[in-house]
Amino acid sequence: MNTRQTSKSVASKASKILSNPKSTKTQKSVAASALTQTKTGKKGR
Repeated sequence: MNTRQTSKSVASKASKILSNPKSTKTQKSVAASALTQTKTGKKGR
C-alpha cells in the first residue's frame, strides 16, 4: 500500500491546472494523477 499523499499546496495547484483551459493534456494528466493521491477523508476498504 502506498502511504504517500499529495500535499495541500500541490493539490491546489493541480486543481488550478485542471480548471485552466490553456493547460495541455500532459499537464492535466499529471494534475489528475496528483489529485487521486490526496487524502479524501474517506476510509478505505
